[in-house]
Amino acid sequence: METTFATDEKNISRLVSETNLKHIAIIMDGNRRWAKERGLPSAIGHKKGVDALKKTVYACDDYGVKYLTVYAFSTENWNRKPDEVEFLMNLLGNTINNELKELNENGVVITFLGDLTRLNTKLQEILYNAVEVTRDNTGVHLQIAFNYGSRAEIVNAAKNISEKVKTGEINPDEITEEIISDNLYTSSMPDPDLLIRTGGEVRVSNYLLWQIAYSEILIMDEYWPEFDKGSLADAIREFYGRNRRLGK
Repeated sequence: METTFATDEKNISRLVSETNLKHIAIIMDGNRRWAKERGLPSAIGHKKGVDALKKTVYACDDYGVKYLTVYAFSTENWNRKPDEVEFLMNLLGNTINNELKELNENGVVITFLGDLTRLNTKLQEILYNAVEVTRDNTGVHLQIAFNYGSRAEIVNAAKNISEKVKTGEINPDEITEEIISDNLYTSSMPDPDLLIRTGGEVRVSNYLLWQIAYSEILIMDEYWPEFDKGSLADAIREFYGRNRRLGK
């Protein structure tokens, strides 16, 4: 069995290389539904979701996928019940504190996409520390979208560009797609090649709207807590079979 798995892992890595698959973005959907179907509190579903994310980060490393961006908390999620919002905030802080040492030892680079200023000071310190500690690593780049909304991101980019126009740094006629991209949270990374949404819902939920213009989109029925290394392998095989024209 070990030989078969090793061979399969090698084959998946080959598919990643042949398709030049650099960046996978995931909408991690289905934690609450997974828990509800099992008669469990939603908190258990979210905790299982953390386990799935950890597996996925290391699977990306094994398969040679350099960038992984995950949707953890949207700007709309503030509308959930206060106790659930508080739980998710605490879950993020506790997870980073508990997993940072191992992630750092495995070379993972951690960054956060979104407006972190709305988070409490203690949580902000935890997140910024994780960014600083892992800044010089060379492994998988893990981007966690937290208090993130794509429309808000684009508005923020427009404001940044407007300031540069106001100060004369750039001329309005010089504004290009590249300049807009350079002012998004994701400016330091390639656009996603593949967007995966678990849980069977068919929508993008205000996630990376600019960046996924030419991404392949894959909807998977399994809930996020069920996602594992084999699930990622299945997604990569599906991506390999797509005919990417990139608008051509």
